[in-house]
Amino acid sequence: MLENKKAVIFDLDGTLVDSMWIWREIDIRFLGKYGLQVPEGLNDELEGYSFHETAVYFKKRFELPLTIEEIMETWNHMASEIYVNEIPLKDGVQDFISLLKERDMKLAIATSNSRKLAKDCLRANGILDAFDYICTSNEVPRGKPEPDVYLHAAKMIDTKPEHALVFEDIPYGLLAGKRAGMEVCAVKDSYSERAVKEKREIADYYIDTYYDILNGTYETLKK
Repeated sequence: MLENKKAVIFDLDGTLVDSMWIWREIDIRFLGKYGLQVPEGLNDELEGYSFHETAVYFKKRFELPLTIEEIMETWNHMASEIYVNEIPLKDGVQDFISLLKERDMKLAIATSNSRKLAKDCLRANGILDAFDYICTSNEVPRGKPEPDVYLHAAKMIDTKPEHALVFEDIPYGLLAGKRAGMEVCAVKDSYSERAVKEKREIADYYIDTYYDILNGTYETLKK
């Protein structure tokens, strides 16, 4: 998997850390402050909404006594607290990163999350200094599944796409890596289990945990 590779670029949520549950939990805690419950199907209704659009939706639908800016500020504060205190690394991440650093490989993050939350999470888990660059979707014209965030991350760490290996947990992230001309490894995550067939069809490799790489038991997927 690492042969001829000079860099590894990781997605963050669901790939390096177990965090895909966080936004639903924030909805539960946030609405709970106002004696409200999360309606069935809320996430489906908000699919594709920006952070600001979601705040506008919440204010109107739940008649909240806050400004749009106050809603977003509250969510950011709640998310930071959870990322720092409740989000663990996936199994084997620490050891895998140590191996990569021993091989003098460059490391980057390519995430749709904010830089602040990414740094808060990585710092809390003791691995922030391992990364040469953190690239967010806000820095590029198009988000995943377009390749922009991965191409920009590779450029910022001075690595050609063919020399970079990508780790992702969901199909559109894997597609972004492939469209960038990189090999991609799919990472098991409970929140994308329903898409595991699609993940395997896109990816070059598949792991249950990062120990699979350390132990040489990862899957190479035939194309």
